[in-house]
Amino acid sequence: MAAVVRIGVCSFADEGLVKTWYPRGVSTPTARLRYYAERFDTVEVDSPFYHLPDPAVTGRWAQRTPPEFVFHVKASKSMTRHEEADQERAFAEFRASLEPLELSGKLRGILVQYHPRFVKSDEAKAELSRVRALLDPLVPLVEFRHRSWLTHDERADTLAFLERHGLAVVSVDAPPTRASNVLPTFAAATHPVAYVRFHGRNVKTWNIKAEKSWQRFDWMYSAEELEEWVERIDRLTHEADEVYAMFNNNRDDFAPRSAGILRGLLDERGIAASGGTEPPPVYPTLF
Repeated sequence: MAAVVRIGVCSFADEGLVKTWYPRGVSTPTARLRYYAERFDTVEVDSPFYHLPDPAVTGRWAQRTPPEFVFHVKASKSMTRHEEADQERAFAEFRASLEPLELSGKLRGILVQYHPRFVKSDEAKAELSRVRALLDPLVPLVEFRHRSWLTHDERADTLAFLERHGLAVVSVDAPPTRASNVLPTFAAATHPVAYVRFHGRNVKTWNIKAEKSWQRFDWMYSAEELEEWVERIDRLTHEADEVYAMFNNNRDDFAPRSAGILRGLLDERGIAASGGTEPPPVYPTLF
């Protein structure tokens, strides 16, 4: 039986969403998460990459979402070569901050997005081989930012390595450039969880030094661009037990709008999906 494609956004509290997506009056963390969860049943929280949340905060995330809601969280920068740190300690501190969310059963995957200097090598593979044990039973979602891992000659070896070590490769849609920190477009499953991240295709902004992340991921997807992914995603639904399609093009409301376009395309093809639609209106009654 084919997996259901769960569509979501890489944040529920990003600046662009707060300013342009949430309606007037939806202005508290509780109200925003409730509004988001009425339209999506999964989210990727990227803020822990910069600063670990208080466990009380992650506990409230669990309390404010429906039972079937699924969280994925981006690993802290100390876990992924963005700064020097003791790896075991970094992973332990990260998990401690998320413990209430994990105990709720709503935390599924950890996005382990490595620094571009994490080039494919025996040393790098040895480091990767230890990740599953540090996160188990959570799913390590591995996103590379150096194309050496997925060149034509290296792709098969990399994917086989990830599968052997229980690591889920993150498939990406990114700007069409040969820059070393951009992976070639691909869709693959190395784990029962398949995960796709849509970064947008703005070649001009990908490597700028920006104060805000939306300045880099400034791209509104067209239906024609997302149509390219329909066959790939359909294939993933037959190769994995769970499929997530997450939008990181976080300028204004571009991510939820793009998510809605993808949902429409999947619906047209009869591919089962959730998220990216407006909830049915609630009409007042006399009783």
